[in-house]
Parts: sequence; C-alpha cells; structure tokens
Amino acid sequence: MSNSSSISHFLLLALADTRQLQLLHFCLLLGISLAALLGNGLIISAVACGQHLHTPMFFFLLNLALTDLGSICTTVPKAMHNSLWDTRTISYTGCAAQVFFFVFCATTEFSLLTVMCYDRYVSICKPLHYGTLLGSRACAHMAAAAWASGFLNAVMHTANTFSLPLCHGNALSQFFCEIPQILKLSCLNSYLRELRLFAVSGCLSFGSFVFIVFSYVQIFRAVLRIPSEQGRHKAFSTCLPHLAVVSLFLSTSFFVYLKPPSISSLFLDLSLSVLYSVLPPALNPLIYSLRNQELKNALRGLMTGCFSVFTHCLLPSVIGSWCTS
Repeated sequence: MSNSSSISHFLLLALADTRQLQLLHFCLLLGISLAALLGNGLIISAVACGQHLHTPMFFFLLNLALTDLGSICTTVPKAMHNSLWDTRTISYTGCAAQVFFFVFCATTEFSLLTVMCYDRYVSICKPLHYGTLLGSRACAHMAAAAWASGFLNAVMHTANTFSLPLCHGNALSQFFCEIPQILKLSCLNSYLRELRLFAVSGCLSFGSFVFIVFSYVQIFRAVLRIPSEQGRHKAFSTCLPHLAVVSLFLSTSFFVYLKPPSISSLFLDLSLSVLYSVLPPALNPLIYSLRNQELKNALRGLMTGCFSVFTHCLLPSVIGSWCTS
C-alpha cells in the first residue's frame, strides 16, 4: 500500500490509444487554445486601450478574460504535450500546481460572474444609483475580492488534497489533475475530510447561484416594463451574453459533478471534462462579442490599427531588408 510521500508522479488518462488519434487530439487542442488566447487577448487589449470601454461592465469582462487565459493555460499545454509525445506522466509538484491554478481560475471566474450579475442588476433595476454603487473603488474592491476568494479556495483545497495519504496507486482517470480523481486514490478514512471542505464550497456556490437567479428574475421584470422596444433590445443585449456564459459554466460543471453514477462512463466523463474545462475559455469571447456592439466596434478598431501598423511600418522595413540583402 503506497502513500503520497512515495509518489513522485501521476499517470494521466490518455486521450486516445492510437497514434493518429493522439495527433488529431493535439491539433484540436492546439486550435482551441489558440482561439482562446486570441479571443481573450483581443478583449483584454480592446478594453485596456479603448477609453470608452473603461466602465464597470468591461472592467469585469477584462478580469473574466484573464481567468479564461489562466484556465486554458493550466490544463491544455500538458494534455497537448502528452498527446504529441505519447506520454501520460505528470510530476507530483506539477499535479499540485495544476490543481491549484484550476481551482483558482474556476472559483475566481464564478465569483466574477456573480459580480457581473450584480453590475447588470444595478444598471437596469437601479440606474440612478449606478455611479454610487459601482464606482471605480467599489469595482476594484469587488474584483479584488473575487481574486482573493479564488486564491483562498485554491490554497485550502490544494493543501488539503495533497496532505491526504494515497492508498490506491497513482493513475488518474482524467486528462488533467482534478481533485475528485485524486480523492479516488486516497484512503477512505481521510476521504471525508476533503468532502467536508467540498460541502462548504458547495454551499457558497449555491448561495451565488441563488443570487444570480434572483437578480435575473428582477432584471427581466424590469426589462419587460421598459416601454420602448429599442430600450428593451439594448437591455437584453447587455444581459444575454452574461446569462449565456453563466449557463455554459454552471450547466457543464453541475452535470459533471452531480450526474448519477449509473450514466457514468470513461468516454462520457472524458468528453464532459473537455466540455467544461477547455471549451468555455474559447467560447466566452465569442459569446460576448456577438451581442455587444461597443465591444465589436472596439475589436474592429483594434484589428484595423494593428493591420495599419503592420502594412505601413513593419512590412516596408521587412521588404527593404530583403531587397538590400
């Protein structure tokens, strides 16, 4: 019977058995990660450079894009490395770091989505108090609280998980280090300690979920009372992207962790894990840019400016260096 002190590495679940499928998964993960990096990078650049986007809604969106970048950079690179080089191993330290950053990004993202819901609630239901309730200092404090909650939650779960003695080997049934899979390797008498911590986090998450549902009930009631169709359309255009991101985040996470064991299978679990850990960071920028005209204009201006700089400054100097050589 082994324990955690004798384990130097973990074995992750292979995404495929054949070499051709492994290379295909590498290409798919590469494409998804590049899309996530490009989309979130453009949102961060557009919000940071666009003075007219320096509002609470876009400030929180910038923070959300940062968490998406952190999330995609936590799980995907190691999975791509294993698929490309046909390996399964991850070091004990690397596994602990992966658990920490994944919990950190996931908790921070859910906290930011809750804060963004509050921003939409105040904007639509209490517009006269918007400047008071969501001033620059209040926004900074709420964003800092979201990041701090993610950090504290990640520290507690990581420290508690990796202090448990592991009695059932080192093979994980997941393509990245995930706490439920590590708990399956732990001794039964120490398993309950982490479950109590999960229960506390679950209660806090459920409280945030109730707040989001209650806020959107009030938001939709207020929007339906707006007399003009243009006003209703503008209000919905700012709420629907956030609601879509929240729905994607919660539905995939809840289904993965709360589905009955009777419908569990290795292929289904692997597909769902990709769905909730890899796709949202790539889809969130697309969801937000589809309905928000201000963001689309800012992104269009940013890409036009970059293309202009390239064609007028960088391209002539490159061509000139080729001609002289």
